Amino acid sequence: MSFLAGSLAGALVTGGVYYGFSNLMQTRTAQHRSDLHVLSERLVSASTIIPSPAPASTRITYRPFTAMVQSQWNEQIASAFATVGTWERRASDWGRKLLYGEHSP
Repeated sequence: MSFLAGSLAGALVTGGVYYGFSNLMQTRTAQHRSDLHVLSERLVSASTIIPSPAPASTRITYRPFTAMVQSQWNEQIASAFATVGTWERRASDWGRKLLYGEHSP
């Protein structure tokens, strides 16, 4: 008898849990469907005229003096890096010759 009562109680609890989750999913699905419908109607009926700032291409002004200064700055920096690279190669060659002799690869 206890086997039958336990099985019946388990089935009853399982059915209640299933019904609860099923009802919850159905309610939330209906709410989401309603919310999506409202949002899609708002999107369709929204105004197509949206005030926005001018495009960036029209806001950029050409300044020849600034461009020249930037170009000269970039050339000087590139020259400094090239000079440091040359010094580094010379120091490396000098150190190699000092450590390994004149005929090192």
